[in-house]
Amino acid sequence: MSDQYSKKIISATKPFIPPISEYQQKVSEILNRGWLTNQGPCVEELEDKLKDYLKVENLLLVTNGTIAIQLAIKALDLMGEVITTPYSYVATTSSLLWENCPRFCDIDKDTFNIDPTKTENLITDKTTAILATNVYGYPCDIKAIENIASKYDLKIIFDSAHCFGTNYENKNILNFGDVSTISFHATKLFHTVEGGAVVCRDKAIYERMKLMRNFGHTSPTTFSEIGINAKMNELTAAMGLVNLHYIDEIRKQRKYQWDLYKKLLFERGIYTTDFKLDFNKAYFPFILDSEEQLLSVLKKFEEENIHLRRYFYPSLNELTFIPLNDSCPIAEDISKRVICLPLYHDLKDEEISFIVNKLAELC
Repeated sequence: MSDQYSKKIISATKPFIPPISEYQQKVSEILNRGWLTNQGPCVEELEDKLKDYLKVENLLLVTNGTIAIQLAIKALDLMGEVITTPYSYVATTSSLLWENCPRFCDIDKDTFNIDPTKTENLITDKTTAILATNVYGYPCDIKAIENIASKYDLKIIFDSAHCFGTNYENKNILNFGDVSTISFHATKLFHTVEGGAVVCRDKAIYERMKLMRNFGHTSPTTFSEIGINAKMNELTAAMGLVNLHYIDEIRKQRKYQWDLYKKLLFERGIYTTDFKLDFNKAYFPFILDSEEQLLSVLKKFEEENIHLRRYFYPSLNELTFIPLNDSCPIAEDISKRVICLPLYHDLKDEEISFIVNKLAELC
């Protein structure tokens, strides 16, 4: 690598950091109030602002995107089998394993999302729901999944962890499914350091989840619902409020960077996935020809202090603690060959160009 980059580490992802003084001001206000958690004013304000920004109604902030899925499963009273994707972060499957038995449906080779044409064959009298991930922020075939769910009277949870700002059919993607979940982890387009949210179609489910995220409390000494501690705290919500001031700038920059990768790769004659629908450009997946090539590319980039990420690997149906061994050959293949290229707010154009040129040398 040139001397310009020889001592600099380019990570796979990096959190957006707002002006420190703005966050410090929020923290000072919180500490002066002495109200640190239990649905404080920052949490209330962030919920209201996110409802407005995302154009959704029944939104609840929670501690992270994993507990969001677990709450959704519990609030929908899902038992038995849930059909899901093997191509997602492990939290999607782990959340199911606490209560249910996942059945894995293979994915579409072009979108990496669950393939609805294969879903129907997995439905049995034990099936209660479909849990689909909108991978890399890119929409599933939501309409097809809704049609299948309606035909067999199944619930739908959409794991939209990556999907801040993604629309589907001119509506925010969180408006679909019985429950949609999203992550606000530090590496996401919009973050609260740690955190997430659930969005519910049904007001009654929304009210139930509101109780469930706070131990089931209806008063300080009464409990009407099984619950857990899924409350977002004030310091976390404050980070979200500050970052929300910059989200349009963040989204604009991410789209520019993603499009620059696409343009430079095309100019070098390198094939990339051709996503047909618009989405939030949260990640840039890149498919290698083989796992051997992938491992070689990772090694060469590590030597240059550039860190690529195997995202997602392994295919979740291959985890050793899964009770059923569903075969998903497309997911198994792609998971062995996919890397995500570095993508974060202050990644420089010349760094993107260097990464592309390096890929062209190696691929």
